[in-house]
Amino acid sequence: MLLGVRHHGPGSARAVRAALDACEPGAVLIEGPPEADALVEFAGQEGMRPPVALLAHAASDPGQAAFWPLAGFSPEWVAIRWALSRGVPVRFIDLPAANSLAMAGRTEGEPAGDPAGRVRVDPMGVLAETAGYDDPERWWEDVVEHRGTGAEGGGAAGWADAVGPFAALGEAMAVLRAEYGHGGHEHDAVREAHMRLRLREARREFGDRVAVVCGAWHVPALAGRATTVTADRGLLKGLPKVKSELSWVPWTHRRLARHSGYGAGIASPGWYSHLFHAADRPLERWLTRVAGLLRAEDFAVSSAHVIEAVRLAETLAAVRGRPLAGLAETTDAVRAVMCEGSDVPLALVHDRLVVGDVLGEVPEAAPAAPLQRDLARTQRSLRLKPEALERDLELDLRKETDAARSRLLHRLRLLGVDWGTPAASRGSTGTFRETWRLRWEPELSVRVAEAGVWGTTVLSAATTRAEAKAVDANALGEVTDLAERCLLAALPDALPVVMRALADRAALDADVGQLAQALPALVRSVRYGDVRGTDTAALAEVAVGLAERVLVGLPPACFGLDADGAAEMRGHLEAVHRAVGLLSEIRAGGAERPDGEGGKSGGGGKDGGLRGRWLAVLRALAERDGISGLIRGRAARLLLDDGRLAEGEAARLMALVLSPGTAPAEAASWIEGFVGGGAGGGMLLVHDERLLGLLDSWLTGVPAEAFTDVLPLLRRTFAAYDAGVRRTLGELVRRGPAADQGPRPVGGPPAPGFGPGLDEDRAAAVLPTVRLLLGLDAQHDNKGNHENQYGTEVAG
Repeated sequence: MLLGVRHHGPGSARAVRAALDACEPGAVLIEGPPEADALVEFAGQEGMRPPVALLAHAASDPGQAAFWPLAGFSPEWVAIRWALSRGVPVRFIDLPAANSLAMAGRTEGEPAGDPAGRVRVDPMGVLAETAGYDDPERWWEDVVEHRGTGAEGGGAAGWADAVGPFAALGEAMAVLRAEYGHGGHEHDAVREAHMRLRLREARREFGDRVAVVCGAWHVPALAGRATTVTADRGLLKGLPKVKSELSWVPWTHRRLARHSGYGAGIASPGWYSHLFHAADRPLERWLTRVAGLLRAEDFAVSSAHVIEAVRLAETLAAVRGRPLAGLAETTDAVRAVMCEGSDVPLALVHDRLVVGDVLGEVPEAAPAAPLQRDLARTQRSLRLKPEALERDLELDLRKETDAARSRLLHRLRLLGVDWGTPAASRGSTGTFRETWRLRWEPELSVRVAEAGVWGTTVLSAATTRAEAKAVDANALGEVTDLAERCLLAALPDALPVVMRALADRAALDADVGQLAQALPALVRSVRYGDVRGTDTAALAEVAVGLAERVLVGLPPACFGLDADGAAEMRGHLEAVHRAVGLLSEIRAGGAERPDGEGGKSGGGGKDGGLRGRWLAVLRALAERDGISGLIRGRAARLLLDDGRLAEGEAARLMALVLSPGTAPAEAASWIEGFVGGGAGGGMLLVHDERLLGLLDSWLTGVPAEAFTDVLPLLRRTFAAYDAGVRRTLGELVRRGPAADQGPRPVGGPPAPGFGPGLDEDRAAAVLPTVRLLLGLDAQHDNKGNHENQYGTEVAG
């Protein structure tokens, strides 16, 4: 009995179950790799929940893999469960995975496209077009999904009704095979030869009471008697072969969808699962689920909407001449009634229900690689269950469980298993917090299998992988990044190898840009010693030595740079400034800053000297001729922000640069370096009228022929400011700021655009909030001169 099906078709699954009930075969043969015969018993265990897949991979190259997915509504899965529940033998009859992997390399269930470049034939598409349908899915629903099993009767009539649809579909496929041959499926000849050999073996063992569940396309090749055993064995002789390993892995509805890449996939696995499992009234039950989803997302949907949507879907089916309302009619009804014509909530329905995020489960007793077992044990101990639905995970590294979760996710990333990806934290930006975006994809099972070559546990595999990366690294930045990742993943055994590689690369690398690029990651690694309790003393020494080399080599590297080189060097300058500040704070025993930025160092000794020499480098860059104005301006700005420029010195530097002897383009470049980079530069101009006056006077004096050259630089600089900052600067310029005045003292004459003097009542209103933020005792609160003076200081 040949039961030709559509993979993952609920109508085919119901028909297969009815045919098996009516015929009660002595053995069931399934299209799939024969190596899976030893695994089929696990499909009947309690811990197995579809969708799942058979994963086959080459033992020597786990990345060379193939999947055979099975959903709860797949005909093959229904046949397997039927046979296991009745003690009927189950055999897989497709080409062995050892051959298919060697022939097709990395594939998913079926071999890749025809090597000759011929287009594959879509049998369902051809039959739908022949029947006058423009959509194969709609044709399949009308012909298969919307019909009964036809096996309600008993005896011969019930048997005929049960197998009749399969006979009709087999005849249709025979006509298509006669017209199109293999239809572009080049490897089907050897696959079907192996199927015929396995079928003959089963018939010799069990007689003619054998049921074969396979793709309908293969039925004509299995039904004919034209080929002989000798011919079939001749086709299989000499096929390439690799040693393969098979296991069960969880699968998802999303990966069953055609748009996610599986050749035998379907566009709406969630909808088909509903059709298969709904006991009755599938339309009403589906629209009730849709209403529940929309209500959970705060859409105003009531039971009246469900009633009207059901009526509209049934009416649309009648108008369109369909036997029952299908997915197209329900979608149109949901859009019109529940979504008020909007496709935005409809997209949510499609993603959550039509496709779905169901993730299958595999029993613990099922065969798995040692690394996979260790990962599963760790996931259970950390209560970190894999889910198909994307979600954010907030971790507080001060808690042991969260710290262990962080270590696991970082180790998996080192192994190339990107179950989680770092995301921006909400709220606190302290180094004790992490945010991860988690989503388990079936392909990660292959990545875990690939990572098994590095070790049998996640810790040992990540350690070995990190050591191999350190040895193979070519650039200093790669090693410093690896050192940071080792600390994040808590791999102490890998650090000595990484440290040796880091010292070797740092000693040989003479490119200041590479050194400056590597320093921030190295200093961040040192910082993790405070956050995660890791001893990073040796790493700190390397960081200090690297910083010393940057200080020596940076000034000469800033000469002779073009515009792109100067922009890159400006980035290095900012990164080194933050790194040196943070390194000085850490070495001086200062408290860790939540934002990770280096500020003024209160420490002395070696690191105080390091910071002092760095500030001397910045001052030399700010005042030296022959260096791009972009770099000189940024050096001056860093000194100003650090409080290292005396009052009026910034105005003196700007006046020198904006003097008539400086080319307009060079002056504009200096301005971009000094006041560019966001709102900070704009606020500097707002609060220091002397700088704004100098800039305004220079800009009005730029010759007309040079103005078009400096305009792009100025637009790029001022476009980075917030709208409020730009508006305030415009007001100040319109009202004429005085170029000969510095910052105005509190109580002095008002600046143009500002009120006369201090409003003490408004300043005093913020005092309760300020005291709350500073933790001051409320008993010291008084309304006298002390408050007025304190309010004056706050406002100032």
